[in-house]
Amino acid sequence: MQNRITDLFHIKYPIVQGGMIWASGWRLASAVSNAGGLGLIGAGSMYPEVLIEHIQKCKKATDKPFGVNIPMLYRDIDKLMSIIIDEGVKIVFTSAGNPKTWTAFLKEKGITVVHVVSSVKFALKAQDAGVDAVVAEGFEAGGHNGRDETTTLVLIPAVKEKLAIPLIAAGGIATGRQMLAAMVLGADGVQVGSRFVASNEASSHLSFKEEVVKAKEGDTQLTLKELAPVRLLKNNFYHQVQEAYEKGASIEELKEVLGRARAKRGMFEGDLKEGELEIGQVSALIHNIKPAAKIVEEMVTEFQQAKKEIIN
Repeated sequence: MQNRITDLFHIKYPIVQGGMIWASGWRLASAVSNAGGLGLIGAGSMYPEVLIEHIQKCKKATDKPFGVNIPMLYRDIDKLMSIIIDEGVKIVFTSAGNPKTWTAFLKEKGITVVHVVSSVKFALKAQDAGVDAVVAEGFEAGGHNGRDETTTLVLIPAVKEKLAIPLIAAGGIATGRQMLAAMVLGADGVQVGSRFVASNEASSHLSFKEEVVKAKEGDTQLTLKELAPVRLLKNNFYHQVQEAYEKGASIEELKEVLGRARAKRGMFEGDLKEGELEIGQVSALIHNIKPAAKIVEEMVTEFQQAKKEIIN
């Protein structure tokens, strides 16, 4: 499976595990890396000292490449970047911000930089900023999402048409067949989030994982576009948001409904009623919780089988 993504990251398979908040700690990242993919530690839900701990434990758990995902809206991002340098992290994925802010700094330190985008416009801006690759994430994805609601099926070929650097597809990808489809559309690899939430090694709460497994078609919805678009499982909190919309809530009133630490409450602490449960549409295709290595193995096997079927 050698291609531009496996060469860029020095990995066996072009499968990247999404750096999801409250799910992507050192156990998940190291397990995916050991299985031949690229594991990412999700720094967005970590205090600086917690990130140090996860990086150090990940280095002990794997001798394979791994990276850190850093949302650029993080309040103390300068502290996180210092940790990245001090701990010798070689791969950084940035998201939710302007890639020009940190790309040059990281590249000067010999770090491979990838930026997550949701449109052709931002993919080109990331390329101009000097990133080594982009993740183009479609509307189907869980968590925070693009405002344009462009689906992966449309986004990937549109970005591929304009981009010169390697392209990683994300949003609605959890199986080998979906991986093959993304690569036929022009992607060099895939980033998988929701499928790895329902893994043994994910740090998310077991109750949340079980809720993901129970999800059916139509059980997620993109909402809160006025603040930061986010795809959620429908629960009591989601319905509170919808009721606020029906009453014509202002941005400030929506912020009051959201409150603080809502995502931690749902995904990490397991409050399925009042917590924020971020997951992708592809949760409807996730039927079990299993080891991350098994997920990678099954994706690769299905990819190869589907490829043979198409050729034949």
